[in-house]
Amino acid sequence: MGVKGKWTRIAYEKLLMRNIKRVLNHHVVSYEKLIRKRGRIYIKTEYPEETASKLTSVFGISSVSPAVQTSSKMKEILLVTVKLADAVLEKGSSFAVRCHRVGKQLYTSMEVCRDVGEQVLKKLVDRNVRVDLTNPQHTISVEVREDHAYVFLETLHGVGGFPLGSQPKIVGLLSGGVDSSVACWLTMKRGCPLIPLYLDNVPFTNEHTTARALDVAKKLFSWSIGFPRKIYVVPHGKNLQVLVDKSPKKLTCILCKRIMYRISERVAEIEKAEGVVTGEAIGEQASQTLHNLRVLNEAAVNHPIHRPLLGFDKEETEELARKIGTFQISIQKAKSCSAAPKRPATKAKLEAVKQAERKLDIEKMVDESVKAAEILTV
Repeated sequence: MGVKGKWTRIAYEKLLMRNIKRVLNHHVVSYEKLIRKRGRIYIKTEYPEETASKLTSVFGISSVSPAVQTSSKMKEILLVTVKLADAVLEKGSSFAVRCHRVGKQLYTSMEVCRDVGEQVLKKLVDRNVRVDLTNPQHTISVEVREDHAYVFLETLHGVGGFPLGSQPKIVGLLSGGVDSSVACWLTMKRGCPLIPLYLDNVPFTNEHTTARALDVAKKLFSWSIGFPRKIYVVPHGKNLQVLVDKSPKKLTCILCKRIMYRISERVAEIEKAEGVVTGEAIGEQASQTLHNLRVLNEAAVNHPIHRPLLGFDKEETEELARKIGTFQISIQKAKSCSAAPKRPATKAKLEAVKQAERKLDIEKMVDESVKAAEILTV
């Protein structure tokens, strides 16, 4: 957010403040006050560790540090830093002091680091602690801003991105697998509230596949506290049966996905969403060759299809799935779609696909699917 223009940054920071309040209230973590200043949000609370832990999963936050506030007077800074150092530095351990200042003070950042370091060494001389600026076991951080200073020993990495709600809603085609889950999360990270859409392929899949998708949606919603937790479940097995009965086998997956795209566009219209996100990556499956993706795109008329994983390797996607907590859910045993042909087309011709669709009542299939959709809250 720091690279944005003044008014955009202010709007994003205010939205982030709202999201922070929602998360803390949801987890029943009490706080006294939230203060917003350029590039910083200060939360006064009696539960700093719990507060910091909960906020690391809020989009828009780069880091969180439980800190002690004091005045910007050097004497006060030294008192607080020595007290904290006394609590954490063990015998023979190493430490470094880092300082960042904003505003005008009578000392430099280098002088803060030097004076704090000297005072800690003096007070803890019996523990044989030592300074290591390269690879310290502990880092004492001091941030001075105008009349106040903040001393902290720990910095928890946040998830980054933009505050959720800073961008329009997006419909996510969610199968419950690793790829679609990560793709949905990545768009949430950029500020887009998610409307998951699950296409239920029963009897070509089973109830375990549906349950997995709902569990993944629930996990994704844990990243969007305060926003709607609804997922569209659309029966798609009947459509798939028609494709199996009336269309060339090698085109089954292409035709199936094109109908999925059309259904997702209808949901996007209902939800006033700005696009559709999928977990497709180049060459990951037969239907995801670059040629086939172009054929698939042609089915989407009114909304763009976003593919944040387009250039990801599978290992990269799985690593991210582990980080966000969806991996173990996504790899649960579930029935793969039994309608998939043994030899699917990897370079489908658009005209052949359109010819196959002319033999089907696509509009009716889409209409009936959307009308039969269940909207579940998870």
